[in-house]
Order: sequence, then C-alpha cells, then structure tokens
Amino acid sequence: MGLFDWFKPDKAGAIPDALWAQTIAGLPFLGDLAADEQASLKLLAEQFLAEKEFSTAGGLELTDEICVAIAAQGCLPILHLGLAAYRDWVGIIVYPNEFVVPRHVQDEAGVVHEYDDVLSGEAWQGGPLLVSWHDVQMAGDGYNVVIHEFAHKLDMLNGEADGMPALHSGIGEAEWQRIFTAAYDDFCRRVDADEETIIDPYASDSPAEFFAVLSESFFELPDVVDAEYPALYVLLKRYYRQDPLQRWPTGA
Repeated sequence: MGLFDWFKPDKAGAIPDALWAQTIAGLPFLGDLAADEQASLKLLAEQFLAEKEFSTAGGLELTDEICVAIAAQGCLPILHLGLAAYRDWVGIIVYPNEFVVPRHVQDEAGVVHEYDDVLSGEAWQGGPLLVSWHDVQMAGDGYNVVIHEFAHKLDMLNGEADGMPALHSGIGEAEWQRIFTAAYDDFCRRVDADEETIIDPYASDSPAEFFAVLSESFFELPDVVDAEYPALYVLLKRYYRQDPLQRWPTGA
C-alpha cells in the first residue's frame, strides 16, 4: 500500500498505528513526548502528509517509512505553532545520500565563481525542501537534518533566513536580537578559538545556521543548550512553546 492510498478525497487518513509506533521507537526524542503530545504530533503529521508533496531523486524509492519519518520530525517544531507555520511551500525532495547543488557566486570584484556544493539538506525560500534519507536516519544526539531544514523554513516565513523567525507570544524583535546575538557572538568566539563544542561548529557559519543548529540541539540536547546558553534556551522555549528538558525522565 502506498502512502497516498491512506488518504480519502474528503479528509486525511490516519497513519497506520504500527508504522507510527515503529517511527517513534526509532526516534527517542519523540518517544519522550507525553501521550497527549504524541497523539497531537500524529494528527499534525497526518495533516502535513495530506498537504505536502513528496518526491525522490537519485534512484531512491519513495516509501511510507520515509514520508512518515520526515513528517514526524518536521512537525515536532510546530507541535504548538500549527501547520500554518509551513504554509508557504509544498514540495519535499528526498535523495538517497548527500547530493550536489551547483553554485554561482559573484564576488565583490564582479567575478563569478562556480562550484559544486555537497549537501545533506537544503531549504529553498518559497520552494521545496531537500534532504538526504541517509542523514534523516542519523537523527539523534544533536544532529537532525529534518529539524534543521524545517527551522530554516520557519526562519524564511518572514523573509530571507537571517536567524529571526516570525515572532509571537510577546517576544519582541529587540529582545530576540539581544539574546540571540549574544549567544551567537559567544559561540563564534569559541569556534574561532578552536574550542571543541558539543553543539555543531557549523552553527557559527551565520545567524541563520545558528538558529537552525540550535533548534536541532534544543529538541535533542536541551540540557546542553540550557547549560551553555540558558537565556537562549528560555527564548527558544517561548518561541516553540515547548520545553524539551521537562520531557526527560530525570526532569532536568
């Protein structure tokens, strides 16, 4: 049975319980969700699957497992934000492994440089989201290509990705910039000093990448974010309307 055989013309159908249980079992950070949160996530993932269009490249066969794994992880950040947060795009392209994107960059002197960029994921503003299935399956311990790219989509909801998504819940731009920039500047200083960091050093590449990487860590390594950047953890907690740290069995 194919993925879209589950859906009826008048409403979204349910993800089979066995497949959902298999998906959750393979992603411990989803297994930490309370029963009501898991139920909400499943419903949101079903709605997501009904709205989005999946395709593959590089000879990969599209399967129910692929679609549900991506939907479940991608919907975690919007569990309490709603599907409208992903309203400005439809397509998801899944590659079997890392993929190559040709780049054309013009420098300050007007010289155009062409090169191939090898990626595990990429989000295009107003366009599709691309991910490597190999990397999707590596989720855990602070690395999550799905949450990373979906965070970029949240960042792009109010324009180009710049590290400041569309804000809500009384979070003002000045407050976001103050807390976010202080953490970003400190992290860049640590990376420049060749300090080994638990958080992926790629976060120092730009404010947009800092937001995406810290979103990965927020959901998978909340204790690290809270310990290293407590003010930023609180800010992300307010933004995502979630507190992953409280889901851990230890409660800390």
